[in-house]
Amino acid sequence: MVSLYANLTSLKSNNTKEIFARRSFLPEHQNSLWKIETGFVRTFTYLEDGTTVALGLWGPGDIVGKSLSKLEPYQMECLTKVEATVLPLEEWTQLTETLLTHIQQAQELMVIRSHKKVDTMLIKLLAWLSKKFGSEVDKGRLIDMRLTHEDLAEMLGSTRVTITRVLGQFEQEGLIARLSLHRIVLKEEEIWYYEI
Repeated sequence: MVSLYANLTSLKSNNTKEIFARRSFLPEHQNSLWKIETGFVRTFTYLEDGTTVALGLWGPGDIVGKSLSKLEPYQMECLTKVEATVLPLEEWTQLTETLLTHIQQAQELMVIRSHKKVDTMLIKLLAWLSKKFGSEVDKGRLIDMRLTHEDLAEMLGSTRVTITRVLGQFEQEGLIARLSLHRIVLKEEEIWYYEI
């Protein structure tokens, strides 16, 4: 006797890539995860009052999915165009490594958000983003995630207006260079004194 579930599993296990547009959501699949091949995804939930709570930022090679969280709602939003592959849980052999990555990122973001001042939180977040997702360029590390000021504000529990003001301050101080399409170059040699 062959079950319908077994047929669905074999269909999913061919690991075909799906493409998602910027600002679309990865669908929740029961007992499956998404492996991000290209692009960036943010995971988040909402509080009762509608406040967005950032749970993580993920890029190529990272694994995301509702199966990794008990939170309701749990959203997976594409920050850029994303290519992702469905991975059935029963076939995923690196679950421990995936769970450890999620725990480590949650702890890193918790420490960043624990700073009292928004400017300190923001410079720590930019440093973390440049380390995790950045690429070396002539004048520092390029964060090419196209995060809006609203995205950054939601990650830090701040407001868009405050983030815009602090980014302007960082630019005047020479800590960052802002490029088109919400891209930022972090001048790492300049931020060491700011973090003291």
